[in-house]
Amino acid sequence: MTTAVEPAEVAVEERWRRLSPRMLAVHPVMELRRLIFPLLAVLIGLRNGDGGEGGWWALGIGGIGIALGFLRYFTTSFRITPASVQVRRGLLRRRTLTVPRDRIRTVDVTSHVLHRIFGLARVTVGTGKTDKKNNGVKLDGLSAAAAENLHRELLHRPAAQPAGVSQPAEATSETVLAAMRPAWIRYGPFTLSGLLTIGVLFGIGSRLVNESHIDLTKIGVVHDAINDLRDRPLPVAILLVAAAVVVFTAVASTGGYVLAFWKFRLSRHSSGTLHVRRGLLTTRNTTIEERRLRGVELSEPLLLRSVRGARVLAIATGLRVGRGAERGGSVLLPPAPRAVAVALAGTVIGDADPLTATLTRHGSRATVRRFTRAFTFSTVLILIVLAFVLFAGAPWWAFWTAVPLLPIGALLALDRAGSLGHTLTPDWLVSRHGSLVRRRYVLRTDAVIGWNMTTSLFQRRAGLTTLTATTAGGQQRYSILDVPDAEAIRVARTAVPGLLEQFQPSAEDVRGHR
Repeated sequence: MTTAVEPAEVAVEERWRRLSPRMLAVHPVMELRRLIFPLLAVLIGLRNGDGGEGGWWALGIGGIGIALGFLRYFTTSFRITPASVQVRRGLLRRRTLTVPRDRIRTVDVTSHVLHRIFGLARVTVGTGKTDKKNNGVKLDGLSAAAAENLHRELLHRPAAQPAGVSQPAEATSETVLAAMRPAWIRYGPFTLSGLLTIGVLFGIGSRLVNESHIDLTKIGVVHDAINDLRDRPLPVAILLVAAAVVVFTAVASTGGYVLAFWKFRLSRHSSGTLHVRRGLLTTRNTTIEERRLRGVELSEPLLLRSVRGARVLAIATGLRVGRGAERGGSVLLPPAPRAVAVALAGTVIGDADPLTATLTRHGSRATVRRFTRAFTFSTVLILIVLAFVLFAGAPWWAFWTAVPLLPIGALLALDRAGSLGHTLTPDWLVSRHGSLVRRRYVLRTDAVIGWNMTTSLFQRRAGLTTLTATTAGGQQRYSILDVPDAEAIRVARTAVPGLLEQFQPSAEDVRGHR
């Protein structure tokens, strides 16, 4: 958005500053990443004696990408005033993005490998719009020292203090709440983040093969592996491929865990903020204002739960969510022992009771719904496979492979039913559900700004309701699934007194309609 600077602000504003000149060594490389596949195709084509015009066009586009990287330095400037953060970009179309300092919710400082080589960092100032573009401002190419100073200036100082005034170092104290332990790496293989790595590598590899016209079957190792699998019985070949995938997933998940959470540290500052630092090759520093904290989430994926592990996520306004395992900037504790996660979550919100309180179960009707859905889904899949066997000539082993879906579905339904629960304390609304990922949400009752009650046709027949609390933080919607109707109304009335009554008709209104 383009904004005009008010005269009152001009008198106290700082001068416009540029990014570090060292970014000229980084941004051209970053631009070339987007053109990596055409450039690789060009290099392979030149190596094979192909001087086609398409390859030279790709080289020309690569040159333009490098030029754009240089142009970013000369067309980007910023300044920090007592009232706002402003970033000015553009050559032909000059735009000024202004973020008021009282709207700043988070400040992230990130440094990937190239940044760290040249002593640079990227600062992202978040304004509280979750997962939206133009969520704030990004300054990509500050020196590491300038980035740290800006980070401290925006969130560790009182808002009324001028930006240029220094503060004594001893004014802000820090308490470490959690720090990475080498023993926690054993939880890495149980995060399954390696599956994403497999998907990314497969996508990159297939595109590279298509661009370079390489026949994989002619490569010695691949050719021998394919022939070896062909010579084995089909069940044995499937088991070998599955074992290879499991091993690679475990190794990749462990590597991803180390890369993402190495030197993890969560600390609390006396200025009223939580500070998270993590990362090996790419370091990331995230600061969360505690006054924006609305609660915590205790997340227990199925495999991680099997080894009594869990992770903790923040429910706060201004944090990006839905970003895979890292969940944007909301992670407060990586996969670690569940006891550590529960204790940390209680420390962060200042109350351990919501994390350990006994939950109210949702009854037999909610359990029956889970078994009904599991059996219906499994039966439909088995019938589809049977149809392929009878009418499309598929082998019978495919049908017998699908039959175990019934007991597997029953086990998942049993686990999902056991996960259902909720409770209400004087200050906290607690909800738990999920099987593949069991989540326990702990939300402040004074952060609830509305209720949604959803009832499907099958829920109405069972007398169940899904009660959803709406809030400004995190995912903005936190549900209590398949709770009895009377209990849903009781929870809504008790958690936020008076909020539900204003939408219910009075006795006079009811008599008038009659």
